[in-house]
Amino acid sequence: MKNFSSVQESYRLLPVFTGIFTGVLILSNILAAKITQLGPFVFDGGTLLFPLSYIFGDVLTEVYGYRQSRKVIWTGFFMLVIMAVNIWIISVLPAQAEWTLQEAFDSILLQMPRISIASIAGYFAGEYSNSVVLSVVKVKTGGKWLWVRTISSTLVGELIDSILFVTIAFAGVYEWPVLLTMIFSNYIFKSAVEIVFTPLTYAVVAFTKKIEGTEVFDYGETYSPLPKF
Repeated sequence: MKNFSSVQESYRLLPVFTGIFTGVLILSNILAAKITQLGPFVFDGGTLLFPLSYIFGDVLTEVYGYRQSRKVIWTGFFMLVIMAVNIWIISVLPAQAEWTLQEAFDSILLQMPRISIASIAGYFAGEYSNSVVLSVVKVKTGGKWLWVRTISSTLVGELIDSILFVTIAFAGVYEWPVLLTMIFSNYIFKSAVEIVFTPLTYAVVAFTKKIEGTEVFDYGETYSPLPKF
């Protein structure tokens, strides 16, 4: 197995992970338009799917390194912006006379631009923290104890993400007791999913490292949030 402090070759599975990651990010934002409740827990619909983006984020940073993960994450951000802008454009275009669903379209999908902004802000800060913690801990431990860095990075990243996303997306729409319940519910659920899925993360990481034949350690990384090409 080869060691690289920086990535200088193309990878076979990286485009696949980029596509899946971007799809999960966009779909979770659409599902977030519905607020659901299970017992005492209140959360947006995207909460059920969104933890997968963090799992893929862990795999990206673990296998390909911090710089490659930044490129994938920024790709997802740009697609969120494109989605939000296009939803707004379609909403303001005049409807065909026999199409009677304009009000329903607006009431659901016009939440998307605000939700997308909230997702971008929350995920940018949360995933940045997640990637940095995972990368730093990997270097410090010499690549040992994957579960320590995936769980610790998730606990930090998901907390920041949940606070920013819920506040930006739903402040003024729901009362603060409901918002605090949503933040708590999102954080507990997302973190629990990542912990439960730790064996799956191990399997995907091992499989990907075997296919790619690489192991990246971010020695000397400055951890700029911007992508580097």
